[in-house]
Amino acid sequence: MMALTGEGLDTLAALFAARVAATPDARAYAGIEQGQWRSYTWREAEMEVGRVRAGLARTGLLPGDRIGICAYNSPRWIFCDLGALSLGLTVVPLFFNDRPENIAYCVQDAGVRLLFVDSPPPPELLTCNLKGIVSLKEVPGVLSLEHWLPPSEHVPPMACQDPHSLATIVYTSGTTGRPKGVMLSHKNILANVEALLQAIPEVAAGNHRFLSFLPLSHMLERTVGQYVAIAMGAETVFSRGITELGADLRLAKPTILVSVPKVFERSYARIQEDLKTAPRKARWVARAAALGFRVHQGTAAWTDRLRARLYDLVIGRAVRRRLGGRLRYVFLGGAPASPALLSFFTGMGLHFLQGYGLTETAPVISCNRLADRDLRSVGRLLPAIELRFANDEICVRGPSVMQGYWHRPEATAQIFDGDGFLHTGDLGRLENGLLYITGRAKDLIVLSNGEKVAPADAEQAILQDPTFEQALVVGEGHGELLLLAVSALTDEQALRDRANAQLHAFPGYTRITRVLRVKGPWTTQNGFLTPTLKVRRQWIEARYQAEIAACYQEAGHDSPPTMPL
Repeated sequence: MMALTGEGLDTLAALFAARVAATPDARAYAGIEQGQWRSYTWREAEMEVGRVRAGLARTGLLPGDRIGICAYNSPRWIFCDLGALSLGLTVVPLFFNDRPENIAYCVQDAGVRLLFVDSPPPPELLTCNLKGIVSLKEVPGVLSLEHWLPPSEHVPPMACQDPHSLATIVYTSGTTGRPKGVMLSHKNILANVEALLQAIPEVAAGNHRFLSFLPLSHMLERTVGQYVAIAMGAETVFSRGITELGADLRLAKPTILVSVPKVFERSYARIQEDLKTAPRKARWVARAAALGFRVHQGTAAWTDRLRARLYDLVIGRAVRRRLGGRLRYVFLGGAPASPALLSFFTGMGLHFLQGYGLTETAPVISCNRLADRDLRSVGRLLPAIELRFANDEICVRGPSVMQGYWHRPEATAQIFDGDGFLHTGDLGRLENGLLYITGRAKDLIVLSNGEKVAPADAEQAILQDPTFEQALVVGEGHGELLLLAVSALTDEQALRDRANAQLHAFPGYTRITRVLRVKGPWTTQNGFLTPTLKVRRQWIEARYQAEIAACYQEAGHDSPPTMPL
């Protein structure tokens, strides 16, 4: 199917309208509604989007007003998003599993007027200046979407919009405790969509089905899983949840998945666990993966290519069946992925389009092309993205870079330099056109699900409790955070509770799950502090590497329950 790009597609609503006109009777979306799977064609989706637009217009909302969506992924999430955008409203996506006070903060900060939910709204929202709350499902005490929507015959036309008008405010934790609202225009997002389609024309031209499970409040899922899918004319099936992801993969049989590494880490761990009791089979699987990877790298002799094809018929196909059987392309981002994991699944026939980006860049800055072979890199820059380095820090400029932070002119001025380049906070290098991430200019912890935590801010909050003499938050690449603490209190449970009490204003994923009580004090004399009395973070983590690993191993965070893939 031909992807839509080019002149006239200057807003996200216009992109959707063009897709409806091009393939009105093709399948667009499918998801669970009232306990049953329901699918929509593009024409049927247009009718639902029109009804949402009519409902929003009836409430008196004007172009530029903000509406929020705090719900799990579903066709109705998409309809509310596109209905609001087609009326010139600004959409504020919210994490459905975030802490209530954090949701309320974002709603209040953005000035959200109407909020769509799919579960009982927290009482913290009562203090927000909302015109109403509408539930996408039947929720006691909340007006349901079906009762809120007007009849389909009363559909107002789409609003005329400036491509540079604000499309969305996406909250990201950044480097402060309170999240900041990233302002992205229609032009920002569409520039990213078009650049991605230009970067991977072989993928864009195919007939595809996405399975959506990452929250649409993440720009990776929203840009690639929603808007790129619209441009491609691909069907999107919405997973019922992370616990049902394995079953939904087998049910939906997607060809494309937008994912974070954690999903494949779990699948890889499950496969390795199954093979422990079958040493001979394990050798065959390892050989199949190695041969398949050499074929992908272009280093296999013709005899190896022949053997790899035979292995794939038996072993590769069996592994892919765990992922639905038709999966070919994986857009991977949010956190670093292990080369061993990538080489295994690449050897089993998957193509990883690993990339790099920020919410502030709508979000993709670079991604691997199908011909790229180095799995350690995060690919080549997208078209129209300019790159330069400032003391090894990656700085970018281009049409997909945000307008700024909502009501945060100081924070906006800090992240942009005088030439309009956005400073990412990540360190890297460029070799032979490929970008490699080598570290962070600022201490940010990236959890295995892609969420970012500013440890210094969390530590500063924790140290407001005098129980803690010194504190260090760790968790890079893990699913949860661990606290190294110097304290006279010996009860780990009490230390954890007191630490989390100080983190009540932080995003929900900024929570301590284990406390490792260590000897103190930390001083310049014993090497724990620098001469300027700053904590030597990497030195301390290296010093307690074994103890940290034991804590995660004991808690089971490095070996989570595997999904039924």
